Amino acid sequence: MKTILVVEDDGYIGDMVEELLVREGYRVVRAYSGTEALLVLDRKRADLVLLDLMLPGLSGEEILPALRGIPVIALSAKADTEDKVNVLSGGANDYLTKPFAPKELLARIAVQFRNTPVKNSDALICFDDLTLNPILHEVSAQGKTGKLTRTESAIFRLLLQNPGQVITKSAILDRICEDTPDCTESSLKVHISNLRKKLAELCGKDYIESVWGIGFRLRTLKS
Repeated sequence: MKTILVVEDDGYIGDMVEELLVREGYRVVRAYSGTEALLVLDRKRADLVLLDLMLPGLSGEEILPALRGIPVIALSAKADTEDKVNVLSGGANDYLTKPFAPKELLARIAVQFRNTPVKNSDALICFDDLTLNPILHEVSAQGKTGKLTRTESAIFRLLLQNPGQVITKSAILDRICEDTPDCTESSLKVHISNLRKKLAELCGKDYIESVWGIGFRLRTLKS
């Protein structure tokens, strides 16, 4: 299920767009200002952003540079050609003038998803002495291979893709929930503990660091 972040300070428009997207099978998260949008994206993954430009605090144009890598459709009452060109040049993928027809919005969203390259999440992921095969749920190190559960593999893949970065507990749960429904807030520590034991048995190192009260991160260890 694709996740769309709706950044809109007008509650009526935001509610209308959310209802439309949910009916189409999208997951929706909301933000009501530019600052809040950045905070939301720090905690949750979004596949596309619907961005109002005239927002309280940081404007849509001001946060565009921070949204690189995520498709952005600007939604604005500004109909001037120069405004559109500036926003598209600033990083937006598309521009839709308010008021807009719901069918047109859905069509433009579909185009963005169709044009977004599919990331190969099944490729081998390497870090230091470790290599993860996310298809077979196997991790290799120093010529030895160990088997992971589906949930352990999903958690480890997320950490491997963000080495040195603290991943909050809520972010881990949000980003792996579709593939691992058995991973809950209460069971996450158990999955992390089991993953640590398997890595230690494999290579004698503890790569996963707990950041108290926040989450976990993958650290580089000296030989």
